[in-house]
Amino acid sequence: MCGIVGYVGHSNAQQVIISGLEKLEYRGYDSAGIAVIGKNGMESAKFKGRLSVLDNYLKDHPLEGNIGIGHTRWATHGVPSDENAHPHFNQDKTIAVIHNGIIENYLELKAMLLEKGYQFRSQTDTEVVAHLFDLYYDGDLLKTAFKVESEIRGTYAILAIHQDSPHEFVALRCEAPLVIGYGKGENFVASDIPAVLEYTRDVAFLENGEIAHVTADNVVVYNTKHEVVRKQPFTVEWTLDAATKGGYDHFMLKEIHEQPQGIRDTINTRMDAKGYIKLDDIKLTKEDIAKFDKIYVVACGTAFHAGCVGKYAIEKLARIPVMCDIASEFRYQDPFVDDKTLVIVVSQSGETADTLAALREAKRKGARILSITNVVGSSIARESDDVFYTWAGPEVAVASTKAYTTQLVAFYMIALNLALAKNTINEKHYFELIDQLKQTADILEEMLKDDSREKEVAGLIKDKAALFYLGRGVDMQTAKEMALKLKEISYIYAESFAAGELKHGPIALIENGTPVIAVSTQSAMVEKMVSNIQEVKARGAYVIGIGCEGDSLLASVCDKVIYIPRVDDLLTPLLSVVPGQLIAYHTTCMKGFDVDKPRNLAKSVTVE
Repeated sequence: MCGIVGYVGHSNAQQVIISGLEKLEYRGYDSAGIAVIGKNGMESAKFKGRLSVLDNYLKDHPLEGNIGIGHTRWATHGVPSDENAHPHFNQDKTIAVIHNGIIENYLELKAMLLEKGYQFRSQTDTEVVAHLFDLYYDGDLLKTAFKVESEIRGTYAILAIHQDSPHEFVALRCEAPLVIGYGKGENFVASDIPAVLEYTRDVAFLENGEIAHVTADNVVVYNTKHEVVRKQPFTVEWTLDAATKGGYDHFMLKEIHEQPQGIRDTINTRMDAKGYIKLDDIKLTKEDIAKFDKIYVVACGTAFHAGCVGKYAIEKLARIPVMCDIASEFRYQDPFVDDKTLVIVVSQSGETADTLAALREAKRKGARILSITNVVGSSIARESDDVFYTWAGPEVAVASTKAYTTQLVAFYMIALNLALAKNTINEKHYFELIDQLKQTADILEEMLKDDSREKEVAGLIKDKAALFYLGRGVDMQTAKEMALKLKEISYIYAESFAAGELKHGPIALIENGTPVIAVSTQSAMVEKMVSNIQEVKARGAYVIGIGCEGDSLLASVCDKVIYIPRVDDLLTPLLSVVPGQLIAYHTTCMKGFDVDKPRNLAKSVTVE
């Protein structure tokens, strides 16, 4: 999840690196640092806190040079502090190292290095890497990198520079993403594409076990056998503007408003001339599909909630049993996975460590892997048998919005494709659902023109200590996602419950004035939801309903109702979640918190 930028070329390294790190702030971090080699040798600066702390210092104490590395850290070993911030150095500060991931055998390496007289300044696992470079360095930085790689175990994206080699740096990759940016007389390595887009559109990804030797004029990549690997760069088509706020106050609000286009792009790129869904990156045949006796959906956080909606759609349309499992638990439960199982893994970044580990466990057991991700070339995409890219574009805000709705679209399209292959849906219903799915983009665009209702609700709940969400059927999954959005950015305690479970315990939490948001979009369950709402109303709850237009029954028992346009019950999660996103957004703004960078959270969770 840390931001990494390395540069060598003809420009001011400090400016390039700081600019690149700014583009990676969405990844979440607690400190920032930089090291540059110039005429004065190795110079560095690093501080706990926002990148602006480092940037302000550098304005008065600039680092001169044309090669350097920079880092934004999210703590895994050692508390956030200046000492624990990256880069880390050998004892005489001639070597600088930055690292994303976890060195699993750092304690034994540290013990070995201590015996050899090395001293440690930090509590991090990364510092052992700097001392290993010192231990093995014999004047050849690349050969040293090969030796260091043979000693370390774990997940890592590592960049290293040496004062005696002011024309080169090395990059090592294992499980944590690194992208090469190819320039003219300059080259870059970063943890994500936005960091280099200002300077180049030609990029390539490092694979596991590969090491890149980077100079201003060349990038040479080696595999685990130290053989040269020929990389074929590809051109990034989306613009840098796509990763900026575009006139909105926050990235999150911008991304909420980008959802209609994300839905259109995800659908329209996968329709053939006759109106059928064509899943170009999914090679499942009718025979493959007929073989599956079950499906597992595995994901974390918001992606898991999307998967739970996907379960509902697949079971309803394709009539295949679906189990949803949290990725961090999946591989420890000896799941019932074999060669008759389809495992669908979901990850916005395609780098989520727990989801990647679950993918590998399922693959080891013989399952077919289908991934839903937003990042082309990500680790999860590369290791899957089939891939559904959501085409949401860059999502910068930590709280996911457009990634979620495009993941829902992916599940609907996969469910329809499975259903048609299994003959569990007739063509009339198939095309009706596709038409309605297409229409949701226009409907959502119209909904987003007026968020006054959500602002009003935000004003009512912003000073509350807790808030509860209710739902039945697929609405229960929407309620879970709404609760997650509110808690992760506003820090209000928010919890969701299956409305029918209230009487089995949760209703004890309701007291006079407790705000409750009740999601009720499923036509067959409205009467049941009304009964549940009456139960919390009788205990003093203030109830905000979210339902479909024309539902007068819901309005009769709620204090306030936000209506969404009526669509097929199966598709309502695409629309009903948006009021929850906007309520969370406006509540957080009213409380004065940082909407895009909530505390303790990161965008791409690349450690377990």
